[in-house]
Amino acid sequence: MGFDERAGYFPAMDERELSLAVVGITHPNADKARSNRRFELALCVPGEPIDLRPEPKNPHDAHAVAVFSVRGTQLGYLTAERAPWIGGKIKAGEEYQAIFQEAGATSAVIRLRFGGGAPALPPRRDPPGPPDDFEPDPDGPEWGA
Repeated sequence: MGFDERAGYFPAMDERELSLAVVGITHPNADKARSNRRFELALCVPGEPIDLRPEPKNPHDAHAVAVFSVRGTQLGYLTAERAPWIGGKIKAGEEYQAIFQEAGATSAVIRLRFGGGAPALPPRRDPPGPPDDFEPDPDGPEWGA
C-alpha cells in the first residue's frame, strides 16, 4: 500500500486526518512534580492515544491547545497557527481521535482525525542520507590542518 499518484494521497488515509506539530517540548511542566516533557516524549510509542485540551484561560494564548500523553503528562502545545481551528472544533463538540506519530529533535508530531474512526499512521520516513555523488573533502595541508 503505497502513495497513489493519481489520487494524490496514501489510500489508507482520509482527508479528515492531519499530522500536527507539538511544540514546547523543552519546557518544564507546571505541575507540582515538574514533570519532564522530553522524558515523557521518549516513552511515547507511535499509535498510542493522545489527549488534546483547549486552555481558554492560558495567559499567553487564549486559543492554546495542550497535548497530553496517554499517561496524563503534558508533552507541549499545538502550534499557534493550528490551535484556534483545532480548539474551535473540539469546543464545538466535534468527535476526534488523536495518536502519537513521531518524535523529533525540537518537536513531536501527532496524528488527528475528525468525524469518527481511528487515524492511520503514515508510513515512516527514513532520514535522508548523503546524495549518491557525495565525496567528503580530503583533509590535508591545503585546509590548514
